Amino acid sequence: MKKIAIIKEIDEMMTTYCEGCFVKSQLRKDEGKTAAHRFCISNCTVGTQLQFLGHELNKVGTSSKQ
Repeated sequence: MKKIAIIKEIDEMMTTYCEGCFVKSQLRKDEGKTAAHRFCISNCTVGTQLQFLGHELNKVGTSSKQ
């Protein structure tokens, strides 16, 4: 995947699934920002996919300039 395509996919996923996420907003309210962030990166399937895309972006960024 090219760098721009990965960035677009990340942006689309965050816009579609993360903005306005009820679980994230409720966790922020009940347990704080850190707990909500921890949930997103550890337990959310969208967060897991975003992490994967981030790793792919790092690979592209270090292997070639786009």
